[in-house]
Amino acid sequence: MIRGAVADTGIAYRVDGPADAPVVVCINSLGTDHRMWDLQLPAFAERFRVVRYDSCGHGVADTRRGSVTLDVLGRDLVLLLDHLAIQRAHLCGSSLGGMLTLWAAAQHPTRVNRAVVANSGAKIGTTEGWDARIAAVRRGGMPGVRELTLGKFFSEHFRSHHAGAVQRIADILECVDPEGYIAACQALRDADLRAIVSSIRTPTLIVAGELDIATPPQLQEQLHAAIPASQLLVIAEAAHLSNIEQPDVFNDRVRGFLSATAAKKE
Repeated sequence: MIRGAVADTGIAYRVDGPADAPVVVCINSLGTDHRMWDLQLPAFAERFRVVRYDSCGHGVADTRRGSVTLDVLGRDLVLLLDHLAIQRAHLCGSSLGGMLTLWAAAQHPTRVNRAVVANSGAKIGTTEGWDARIAAVRRGGMPGVRELTLGKFFSEHFRSHHAGAVQRIADILECVDPEGYIAACQALRDADLRAIVSSIRTPTLIVAGELDIATPPQLQEQLHAAIPASQLLVIAEAAHLSNIEQPDVFNDRVRGFLSATAAKKE
C-alpha cells in the first residue's frame, strides 16, 4: 500500500494491489472519500493495481482552492495519472466520480482503457436543487444535509437492516469540509456533458441502481443510448451507492468487464 499527495491539486491518494497489474482508478462520489470503495478493494486488488483518491474538498484533500469546475476536477485526475506515471488506466467512478470518468473518456480518450460509470449522468440535478443544497450547508454545515443525503444514498430497506454501514458513510459525510462540499456542488450544478458524451468510444459499463432517486435509471439509459461502446447494468434493490448496497453484484460485473482487457499492464 502506498499513500501520497499531488502537488498543485491538494488531492490525496492511496495505491493497493500488485505493482505489475493493470491500473484501475476509483473516483468517489459527492460527500464521500476513497473509503467508499472499501468493499471493492479486496475483489479488485486481486487483479488490478487500485488507485483511490479523495477529490478536492473531500477526505484529506486540500480545501483551500476555493471554487472549482468539472474541468478543474478532471485536470486533477489527469495530473494524478501523470504523477503516478500511469499512461492509461481503467476508470471507475460513482456519481460525481462518474461524471469525471465521462469527462476523461471524452476529453482524454488515450488515457482511458475502460470506463465504469456508476449512478451518474451527463447532467445531474437542477440549478435550483443544487442551490438549495448549497444554502442548507451554509445554514447548518454538513449535519444540515445528513438525512437528505443518506436518504438518497441508500434505500429504505438498506438503512433499516444495515445501520452500521449507513453510519460509516454518515461519519464520512459529516467530516467533509463544508466549503469543499459546496465547491463540488457548484461544479456539479454547472456541469453539462450532454454535448460530448456521444463522442466517447471507450468501452463503457454504465451502472444504474433500480431504486436510485438521486440519479434515476433514466439518466443511465440516456448514457447507454448516447455512448456506442457501452453496456448497461441495472442493479436490483440498490439506490445511489450501488457499490455499497449490492457489492457482490457490483464487484462481479465490474471486475469481469475490466478483466476483458486486463491481460497486460496498462
